[in-house]
Amino acid sequence: MTRSRVAVIAAAIAAAACEAVSTARQGAAINPETARKLMVDQQIAGRDIRDPRVLEAMRTVPRHEFVPDALRAGAYEDTPLPIGHDQTISQPYIVAYMSEALQLDRSHRVLEIGTGSGYQAAILGELAKEVFTIEIVDPLAASARQTLAKLGYKNVHVRAGNGYLGWPEEAPFDRVMVTAAPDEVPPALVAQLKIGGLMAIPVGVGMQELRILRRTDTGLETLRTLPVRFVPMTGKPKPPSD
Repeated sequence: MTRSRVAVIAAAIAAAACEAVSTARQGAAINPETARKLMVDQQIAGRDIRDPRVLEAMRTVPRHEFVPDALRAGAYEDTPLPIGHDQTISQPYIVAYMSEALQLDRSHRVLEIGTGSGYQAAILGELAKEVFTIEIVDPLAASARQTLAKLGYKNVHVRAGNGYLGWPEEAPFDRVMVTAAPDEVPPALVAQLKIGGLMAIPVGVGMQELRILRRTDTGLETLRTLPVRFVPMTGKPKPPSD
């Protein structure tokens, strides 16, 4: 086969691939239920997520409702997406991974730090009794509150505020999930987690690791880690001056 013929075939394959991606994105926009099922079957259950409640929550929550209109065609691709204000909605697989790692049940009260669009909070709302979620960017908090209310999540409570401080008047929590990366685990969040409770938190500057932690009588036990990249957690209180 001549080089020119190989080049023609390669170009045809590339064009077909581009058309397939375009068609898939159009399909996601036209039929989000089918796109959402494919996302779970291929990207989440098809990997290492096994908790049936997490898989069902991922099949239930309409991720396209939590992304900007211009990006809805890509709502069910396994990738983070920008939501404005230098923030993102997390990759679906990471949402499922963190949710499964927390071993949630219907009796749990959960603190989430970093509401963003509200998508992770909605997943938590499917799995837990109550969710208290804090977003430091006021417009995002307002938008997430509106979207969650529209979708009927009465057990998810949104606050605009500094996540480093947690939500002390509702503490203690059975579980804590943090969806932005501090340089170290915030002490206030540890204090608001029940003994025996679990926390999922990305930690680090630049290179980050997702830590799954258990609070014990003597501190924090690290259960597992995973390399990740989240937006930085902002609002860290300054240490008191002498």
